Amino acid sequence: MKRNIGNEIKLGLLTILLGAFCGAVIWLFLRLLGICTGLIWDTLIPAKAGFKYLPVLICAAGGLLAGLVRKRYGDYPEELHQVLGKVRKEKHYDYSKMAVILVCAFIPLVFGASVGPEAGLTGIIAGLCYWVGDNVKYAKEHAEEYSEIGAAVTLGSLFHVPLFGIFAVEEDPEADGAIPAMPKASKLLLYGLSTGSAYLVMRCLNSLLGDASLGFPSFDFAEPAPADFAMMLAYIPAGMLLYLVFGYSGKITGMAAEKIPPVASETICGAVTGLMAVFAPMVTFSGEEQMGELPETFMQYAPAALIGICMLKLVMTAFCIRFGMKGGHFFPLIFACSCMGFAVAATVFGSAADQAALTGHAVFAAAIITAATLGAQMKQPLAVSMLLLICFPLRYVLWIFIAAALAGRIAGRREKGSEGAEDTAEEEAEGEEAKEEA
Repeated sequence: MKRNIGNEIKLGLLTILLGAFCGAVIWLFLRLLGICTGLIWDTLIPAKAGFKYLPVLICAAGGLLAGLVRKRYGDYPEELHQVLGKVRKEKHYDYSKMAVILVCAFIPLVFGASVGPEAGLTGIIAGLCYWVGDNVKYAKEHAEEYSEIGAAVTLGSLFHVPLFGIFAVEEDPEADGAIPAMPKASKLLLYGLSTGSAYLVMRCLNSLLGDASLGFPSFDFAEPAPADFAMMLAYIPAGMLLYLVFGYSGKITGMAAEKIPPVASETICGAVTGLMAVFAPMVTFSGEEQMGELPETFMQYAPAALIGICMLKLVMTAFCIRFGMKGGHFFPLIFACSCMGFAVAATVFGSAADQAALTGHAVFAAAIITAATLGAQMKQPLAVSMLLLICFPLRYVLWIFIAAALAGRIAGRREKGSEGAEDTAEEEAEGEEAKEEA
C-alpha cells in the first residue's frame, strides 16, 4: 500500500514538473519568435522602405535556410495528426532530433509562412516525454501517458483552452462521431496538475520577462436571431466547401512539390510568401493579428474581397505546408473561415440596423463556418468545440458542436466512400491484368 501511494506521489510530481517544463518551452519559443519576427518585420524591412521587394528576398532567404536544414536533417516538423497518430499507435515518438524540430518549426513562423506553431511544439514535447520515459527508471512504464499529457498541455497552453488539449488527444478521429469516454479521474487529475503548472510558469515568465502569449482575439457575444439559426443550413455547406478547398489545395500543391528538388521548393515558397507580404499581407503569418481586426474593418471590404482573402489564405497554408515551410493549420484556417463568415453575413444581413447588429450576425456566421470546416477536417467535434472557444463566445458552443459533428460525419462517410471506390478500382485493375496474363 505504501509503495502504491509513493508511486502515485512520484507520478503526480513528475507530471507537475512536465507541465512546468512544457510551459517554459512554449514561453521561450514564443518569446524568441516575437523578438526575431519584430527584428525582421518591424525594424529591418521598414528601415529599407524604399526597396518595395525586400520582403521577397528576405523570405526567399528564409525558405533557403529551411530547405538546407530539412535536406540535412529530415522532413520536420511533422504535422499535428502525425505526431498524435504515432503517440496513439506506435506508443513512441522519436526524440533524437528535438533541436532540429525546434529549428524547423521556428524558421517558417519568423519568415511569414501561413502556418501556426502547434505542430512543431507538440512534436518537441512528445519527444521529450518519451526521452523521460527511456531515461528515468520509474517513468518508463508511464511514457505513453506522459506523452499524451504533454501533448494535451502543449495544445491547451498554446490556445488558452485546456479542454481542447484533452479532447484533441483523447477523442478518436476514427470513432465516426461517437462521443468518447472521458479519461479516468486519476488521469484527469494529472491533466489538471500538468496544465496548472504550465499556466503558472508561463504567467510568471510573462510577468518577469515580458508577455510571450499568442494574441488571438475574443469576439463579443450577441444573441443569435432566428435568421441566424436558419442560415446554419447555408453556413455548414459553406464550411464543408472550405474543407474541400483546403484538402484539394494540399493535394495539388503536394503533387507540384514532388516535382521540385529539395531546397528549391522551400526557396520558392519563401519567395511566394514574400510576394504575398508585398501585395496581400492579410494572408501571411498565422492570422491571429488579422483576426483581431476583422470586426472593426470587415465593412471596409466588399464581400467578394473577403471571400478572396479566405480562399487565398487556404491555398497559401496548404502551399506552405507542402512546399516545406511547415507548421500547424489551426490558426490560418480559423482566420480564413472567419473571413468567409463575415463575407456571407455582410451579404445576407447587410441591411442590418447598425454596425453592432451586423457584427453579431457575422461572428455567429464565422463560428459555424469555422466549426464545419474544422469538424470535417479533424473528425473530432468535441475538440473543435473547445478549440473555437479561443475566440468565439461560450454561449455558441452548442451550435458549434452541432456544426462540427454534422460536418465530421458527412466528411467521414465521403472519405470512406472514396476509399471503397479506390479499392474497387484497384481490384478491377488487378483482375484485368490477371486476364491479360492468362
